[in-house]
Amino acid sequence: MDADVIVVGAGPVGLFLAAELELAGVEPLILERLPAPSEETKARGLGAPATEALWRRGLGDQLAEADVAGTKDLARDHGSTRGHFANIFKIVPDSARPRTNIWQPELERVLAKHAAGVRVLRGHEVTAVESDVDGVTVTAGRRAWRAKYLVGCDGGRSTVRTLAGFDFPGTPPLLRTIAGRVRFAGDVPPSGRYAAGTFMHGGSMAGVSEPAGPEHAGPVTPDELAAAIRRVTGSEVVVEEIHDGRRFGDQARQAATYRLGRVLLAGDAAHVHSPSGGQGLNLGLLDAANLGWKLGAVLRGDKPDSFLDTYTRERHPAGEAVLRNTRAQSALLSPGPHVDALREIVAELMDLPEANRYFADLLSGTGERYAFPYPAPAPVGEHCPDLELIDDDRISRLHEHTRTGRGLLLLTPSTRHLADTRVDVVPVTNTGPLLLRPDGVIAWAGEGPLDVALGTWF
Repeated sequence: MDADVIVVGAGPVGLFLAAELELAGVEPLILERLPAPSEETKARGLGAPATEALWRRGLGDQLAEADVAGTKDLARDHGSTRGHFANIFKIVPDSARPRTNIWQPELERVLAKHAAGVRVLRGHEVTAVESDVDGVTVTAGRRAWRAKYLVGCDGGRSTVRTLAGFDFPGTPPLLRTIAGRVRFAGDVPPSGRYAAGTFMHGGSMAGVSEPAGPEHAGPVTPDELAAAIRRVTGSEVVVEEIHDGRRFGDQARQAATYRLGRVLLAGDAAHVHSPSGGQGLNLGLLDAANLGWKLGAVLRGDKPDSFLDTYTRERHPAGEAVLRNTRAQSALLSPGPHVDALREIVAELMDLPEANRYFADLLSGTGERYAFPYPAPAPVGEHCPDLELIDDDRISRLHEHTRTGRGLLLLTPSTRHLADTRVDVVPVTNTGPLLLRPDGVIAWAGEGPLDVALGTWF
């Protein structure tokens, strides 16, 4: 074996997964097709659960520093720092569980430092995958690599997904968008919705969204963007330069399962969808958080191979929820007077505090709850916020106790006899007893037998 786990893809999801595997005591190896990290600014934010997942591993200071510049860029480009649903910028984020505004290249730099001990082989494009009862053989970079498990974190056009034979059902694109950092010469039409589509312009960013047509290949050109602006707005514009140009559709697809034997998928390799609402990074990083400790438990021999089936059971519904809401956003972004009327009603609903909170939870993933194999009321199954913990005169935050990657048991004075060596124990006096999995999910909250929860996950 060249490693315990081969991770294909050195983007944020692959890097975080590899770091989680290393923390769990197993050896990962990352194979990456690109010779150097990409500087493409295709994503720009993390929701609360993903932010907290990185805080739990000691990355809070780096995220806070990046968020300062990221928030300024967001205000410049969108004219608002509020969240949006289908470009209706009215969502007030939960101040108790803040998100992080960070461009993807900066996030990759943070995670690369975090995973500095992991072997990363760049310029290694995967060309073949063969799986058997003992492991997986991956051909890349003129040689074969062998590991016990393989995880494809190689994006929406995943080679691993294709070679391993995963079904990838879903819906074709309703809209197509081209965008980039643009320098115009002369007048520019107002941003907004038009009869034929939407024109977006803020700061140096500009783009056009219109009903899906034939796909184009190659880099976005100034003439291509100018023609799209003319089709949508009816105005002639001169685009002198375009940088970071990209085109994307809103197809929504998800792997039927995230696991086929010893091959697993995470991030965009497992699910693709519209970028509306900025949910892709959040979803992918939580895939990695869920999978990393489980693979570690199996490879250490603490849990059987069947334990990995909980990965699909928990994360597939999370992916389906994002596909559902991004499809809804695409419907609300489509041109036409009927959609305009519907947008007005949705915008009015978002002025209601309860509805606003609903949309905030929907896009951040804070309302997500896993179904567990034993009866347990909420908050069991939810991602735990970064609680303040008090024990007599000592005050700390939850994330200060989670860098080991082990489970965590918070015990009050009356429950301290329940301490267990399989997890780290923290005494508390200001909250009820809680058992947290390594991914921050609440596994027990004082009701029902603790030994069932411990036996299920540890």
